[in-house]
Amino acid sequence: MKQFVNDRFLLTSDKASSLFEKYAKDLPIIDYHCHIIPQEIAEDKKFTDLTQIWLSGDHYKWRLMRANGIDEKYITGDADPKEKFIAWAKTIGKALGSPLYHWNCLELSRYFGINEPLTEKNAEEIWNKTCSMISSDPSKYSARGLIKASNVEVICTTDDPLDDLRWHKMITEDPSFNTKVLPSFRPDPILDIEKDSYNEYIDRLSEVSGVGINDLNDLILAIDQRIDHFASMGCRIADHGMETIVFDKALGSEVASIFSKRRNGAITSDEEAKYKTYILMHCARRYAELNWSMQLHFGCIRNVNVDLLKKLGVNCGCDSISGSFDFVTPLSKILSELSEESRLPRTILYSLDPNNNALIDTLCGCYRNVIHGAAWWFNDNMNGMLDHMRSLSCQGFFPGFLGMLTDSRSFLSYTRHEYFRRILCSFIADQVNQNLFPDDDEILGEIIKNISYDNSKALFS
Repeated sequence: MKQFVNDRFLLTSDKASSLFEKYAKDLPIIDYHCHIIPQEIAEDKKFTDLTQIWLSGDHYKWRLMRANGIDEKYITGDADPKEKFIAWAKTIGKALGSPLYHWNCLELSRYFGINEPLTEKNAEEIWNKTCSMISSDPSKYSARGLIKASNVEVICTTDDPLDDLRWHKMITEDPSFNTKVLPSFRPDPILDIEKDSYNEYIDRLSEVSGVGINDLNDLILAIDQRIDHFASMGCRIADHGMETIVFDKALGSEVASIFSKRRNGAITSDEEAKYKTYILMHCARRYAELNWSMQLHFGCIRNVNVDLLKKLGVNCGCDSISGSFDFVTPLSKILSELSEESRLPRTILYSLDPNNNALIDTLCGCYRNVIHGAAWWFNDNMNGMLDHMRSLSCQGFFPGFLGMLTDSRSFLSYTRHEYFRRILCSFIADQVNQNLFPDDDEILGEIIKNISYDNSKALFS
């Protein structure tokens, strides 16, 4: 088969190829949002085969296999690892148009020197070859080995406020590993007052923080204690995942009554909105004091397949775009009030709905420190990225874009940054080739480096 991954892979012109080679190809990676498990980095986890390193925990791949009608046995079930790999090969080999196809090609090429696409026909050969490579040099294909090979400078994991962050501490204190692995503060369970698990979580928060949580003031003290703990471990970014955005301002005394009511029973949806607004605003003010960035991502409806939720739990690939809702009105009120107080942290916005690009871009233009984040989740494909770039370049300041993140649980996913950078260089080159922007490499190179690396690095400077 003709070599598929080559120097011109995904690059649409000679200009795109030149820009990628000169300004993007060798830049380090700042992966400021991912779901890598820090314990696996701290212990330098070793892998035995591509199923373990590639398919385990990757709900992007699981979704595609389900869409292909693959039995769950070969996705998350008890099938042999090789059988799961073969099932994946049957799926990806025909996945025309899927970003996973390009990601897989890059992963096989960059880490294993295999430049032909995976198909059902060559699956056996590729399985044997990669297993041999992994077993013959386990350190090269370990968690740390893959991070080093990928030229990753900073990793921000996604961490629960209850986490003691001991694995981050272990990594930081290890002089043999140079990549910074920093925690991100993800306090969703504290805000999700409507969840059945809420009271149990607050009890655990009380235990971990050492604060007896008897009222709202105690809850705020416990939240602050965890934020301070994360800050002491180098955290510079928080992450809030929301199905919707709400803003319903209430006095602290009213929210205190709502909290007390929920600790003893149910509350109304209006009370839920008031509580969530109060807690989010408090967190945002603390982030601003600490010079943290705040990520807000929304437009997702989670766990829509209840059967699989019961069998597999959350994060099994059963989430969907929620559809249109008015997020601009409440979000603009949140941002406006924090800005008026001079306590608006650097804020990064993501929507799972690609129809929201222009809405977000115009909202960001109202503030100097609100940024439209990467094409998110289901949108981190070629079409999604190009639509995102077109909107951002038309409605906002394109050179201020933060670029790519992996949002992944796999140590092979860093090639997503290369995928993004190739598409970025093609987008910019097309602007030049259509006489929409001057052919000035000094300016073009600066834009590419800013988006691919420098802007993300500034989050941690």
